[in-house]
Amino acid sequence: MRRRLEQLEAYILSIIEGRRRDKAALAIGGLLRLLSYVFGSVVQLRLFMYSSGILRPHTLGCQVISIGNLTVGGTGKTPIVEVFARNLQKSGRKVAILSRGYKKDEKPWIERVFREHKTPPRVVSDGERLLLDSAMSGDEPFMLASNLRDVVVIVDKDRVKAGKYAIREYGCDTLILDDGFQYLTLKHRLDIVLVDRTNPFGNRQMLPRGILRERVRNIKRAGFIFITKSNGDGAVELKKQLRELNPNAEISECRHSPKHLQNVYTKERLPLDALKGLKVAAVSGIAMPKGFEDELIRLGAQVLYHKRYADHHRYSQQEILDVINRGLQREVDMIVTTEKDAVRFPMIERLDVPICFLRVEIEMLSGANAFNEWINRICFR
Repeated sequence: MRRRLEQLEAYILSIIEGRRRDKAALAIGGLLRLLSYVFGSVVQLRLFMYSSGILRPHTLGCQVISIGNLTVGGTGKTPIVEVFARNLQKSGRKVAILSRGYKKDEKPWIERVFREHKTPPRVVSDGERLLLDSAMSGDEPFMLASNLRDVVVIVDKDRVKAGKYAIREYGCDTLILDDGFQYLTLKHRLDIVLVDRTNPFGNRQMLPRGILRERVRNIKRAGFIFITKSNGDGAVELKKQLRELNPNAEISECRHSPKHLQNVYTKERLPLDALKGLKVAAVSGIAMPKGFEDELIRLGAQVLYHKRYADHHRYSQQEILDVINRGLQREVDMIVTTEKDAVRFPMIERLDVPICFLRVEIEMLSGANAFNEWINRICFR
């Protein structure tokens, strides 16, 4: 069932991106466009109801920072959430990250409908121990919990409930809403929005005809805007567009900078120089696989084979073995994946070829002389 859904998702994506132009694709595209108008109207009505006071968000008596975007997938949000959480924690805050836990294993639908409000949220990490695996928590929450100490990570669709739980059980005074720009049920003190330098707004159409969750003009709600995946050219035109949409937000550029390779199974770390001249197979299940593959080439690797799966794909043992076998046929020296994919790799006994992930972290390009100082100015002003 999951494989069928992934195939459907890939097909719809190919229509959105204009890669299919046959009669069936054009007909489906027209239907998607109609649905996008309906979706956009519902989104705007909801925003109006909150802005006019018809609906009122919950307040929990602590600082709430939302980190999100206008589009679905691919902006590189998780490393930024990690950096904010780490810096807030080092500054003396008791931090909890609240995530929806996208594509985690769900309970039966009848239990979700009738008992969800009574069920406590899932605690991925209490700040000291990992308590759930990636299947139960979702990829990004598991990654964050694995990389952060003294930061609580909780998943639940109801982030008001999750926030209350974090405050009551762990004494948290700062909540980070992972992918929270559209989560209006909980009042945000600060909205941070990420914009992908390589594909800011897609075709500028709403879901499901495009990748927008809400209208581009709604970026005016943001207090700070990160332009991610920058190349250092200043992003002059994009900054100009963003400034017209939001005259008051601070705008900064950053990029996801590779730091090292790490073996998925042995945890051994290797320097990036190890990729120079290396023959590799690239495997990924992310929204923007080409960027990952291009990065490997930039670091000096020869990508002889690549296998792309749908975003958030949960790998089987056989799929990993198939990649190993294909890599052996191509005589590759290493299989390389992303950190987000690595948390979904199953345990396997055959390790004929080293399997490593590329660890990336955020590097500021503009907006502040010191990144920690810039974050503190955002969060403690």
